[in-house]
Amino acid sequence: MGEVLDGAAVRRWCRLAAEALGRTRGEIDALNVFPVPDGDTGTNLHLTVIAAADALDELPDGAGLTETWRALAQGALLGARGNSGVILSQVFRGLADVLGPLEAPPDGAAFAGALGHASGLARGAVEHPVEGTILSVVAEAAASCTGAGLPDACRGAAGGARRALRRTTGQLDVLARSGVVDAGAAGLCVVLDALAAVITEEYPERYEVPARVGGTPAVVPERPEPQGPGYEVMYLLDAPDDAVHALRERLDGLGDSLVVVGGDGLWNVHVHVDDAGAAIEAGMAAGRPHRVRISYLHAAPGEPHAPHTGRAVIAVTAADGLAALFEECGARVVRREPGTVPPLAVLSEAILAAGDEVTVLPNEPEVLALAEAAAERARDGGAHIAVVPTKASVQGMAALAVHDPLRRFGEDVIEMTRAAGATRFGHLEVAEQEAVTSVGLCQPGDVLGLIEGDVATIGADIAEVARRVLDRMLSGGGELVTLIAGTYAPPGLAEALEEHLRQEHPDVEVGVYEGGQERYPLLIGVE
Repeated sequence: MGEVLDGAAVRRWCRLAAEALGRTRGEIDALNVFPVPDGDTGTNLHLTVIAAADALDELPDGAGLTETWRALAQGALLGARGNSGVILSQVFRGLADVLGPLEAPPDGAAFAGALGHASGLARGAVEHPVEGTILSVVAEAAASCTGAGLPDACRGAAGGARRALRRTTGQLDVLARSGVVDAGAAGLCVVLDALAAVITEEYPERYEVPARVGGTPAVVPERPEPQGPGYEVMYLLDAPDDAVHALRERLDGLGDSLVVVGGDGLWNVHVHVDDAGAAIEAGMAAGRPHRVRISYLHAAPGEPHAPHTGRAVIAVTAADGLAALFEECGARVVRREPGTVPPLAVLSEAILAAGDEVTVLPNEPEVLALAEAAAERARDGGAHIAVVPTKASVQGMAALAVHDPLRRFGEDVIEMTRAAGATRFGHLEVAEQEAVTSVGLCQPGDVLGLIEGDVATIGADIAEVARRVLDRMLSGGGELVTLIAGTYAPPGLAEALEEHLRQEHPDVEVGVYEGGQERYPLLIGVE
């Protein structure tokens, strides 16, 4: 069963690596002092490899080498966590680039070439490579692949990685002061040990993670001064390859620990910044960010403190009319500029000032991760903060409609979440450029009808497109339709749609509002 790196062996390797990282992640987390001492490198690597293994498990029986390697790389890319997880996903991609197209499983020389290519890709993905990290170790592993046979090459790679791992302590001052090896590099060694075990069928009793060999942990004062940027921002990005260079330059100017991996229109972006909103906006300028995650890197127990002033709801919006609607319903409004996200500091301060039981309505997918990060900071001070994952203003209005400050906080959040989740949302917008959509090609000036973010219909007339969107959204039933007209909605649009609904859907209740949003002529909600 050993000695061949075919599709079955790739699956066994990935699953074994996930299991090994699961057993060692606590030890790896304890080594984590670079680039920030957040103690999660082992966990991030474990989650990254689990994502790759899950992608392999979804392959149909009989999948070939190309499909297997592609699934490994794609699964890791989509599931990568943290700085080291993103780099490891690039190592997998490098192996897939070389080994996937082969007509037969690789020998030792082919594997050595693939690992060398993976090392180059990983180093190229990091904006400012540092020696004494996972990058040094993967390079030494590639250089240590010797012998024509695959077992010798894998043993050589694992052994070379272990030797390079021990040297990391002397290559970075922060590692030397703490007496540890690099955490990400230690995790890579576990992954390569698992590969060698699968190929040689020589399974270790335990996977070694070097313990602290000297030095002392940094003494943490009662009120530590934050060092470095405050937030880790990660997101997947749908963007053309030629947009990534400008994105790198923009993000490099905002912070550090920048890693961008991927290709063929899909990227995984990782950066440490003080302005998380600016990092997301940079992604929005390059393409479509999604699966946004923001982590606060300098959380301190007991800070910040909520003022304990009671229950509140915060709604985020960019439009004057929508702001007025939310305020009329009892929410506090945080404004953002059209096409942007609000500054994280502004949202955090608004939550802290609102009270000790606060519900946040982001009302845009891009704002959701910012709201979660701001809420996490407030929770450190003992406040009860809930983020209802509203992706559209009509969902936020539906949540506010059932808000009851006399209910228990948890029950109120549940009811608001149910109401938001039961509200389908759509909108109209006018295409600014030629593009390929899920329903065909659109030209500048075409009216696009979107349902929950996906283009459902294209036309030339706003009213006609709106009618088609409404009919499709109501095809599965609905009791209440909310229409929110934008600044540039044609006169009489709402009245014409009300008449259409009376004719075609007489049992539906209709609510019409002026939202004042600039980009979308019409927002639609169906409950």
